[in-house]
Amino acid sequence: MHLLVQMYDLARKEFERNLNGLTDADARKRLEPMNCISWIIAHVAWQQHTCFVDWPLGKKSDPRYVPYAPGSPASQPPLDEVMALWRDACNEADIWLQSATSDSLLARFQPGSSEGESGGTLLVRCIFHTWCHLGEISSIRQILGHHPPEFVNMYGWSYDGT
Repeated sequence: MHLLVQMYDLARKEFERNLNGLTDADARKRLEPMNCISWIIAHVAWQQHTCFVDWPLGKKSDPRYVPYAPGSPASQPPLDEVMALWRDACNEADIWLQSATSDSLLARFQPGSSEGESGGTLLVRCIFHTWCHLGEISSIRQILGHHPPEFVNMYGWSYDGT
């Protein structure tokens, strides 16, 4: 597995770990001007699906993810609904991610662009985007009175994908 894919895998694992114990009611609470946690989950799923499923295949955005694209209005979707989107995005994106090589990460793709961005650039953007929203979710959970796990699980993961 390419090192960037391993880094993204770690970001996704930490993202999910930070959702442990979250209730639907708390996931849907909106502390303005931030979006609620459930919207954020779907938003991160949108980016992952767009970058690693839709664009590599030259497809238009899957309509299930469109309400969570940047600039979309705030909403408070059910936690089980957005977790299903998250799992679907992860599973579908893994097809491209697990086959990524240094050469495929240099390939450019992006609909509506003559040049596009490389798969590697999009992967790095997704890594940082996921970490940023992970921090936002952690902050929201603290404001709600939760005690989320340590920001990074220093002892529960390894670089070999386990």
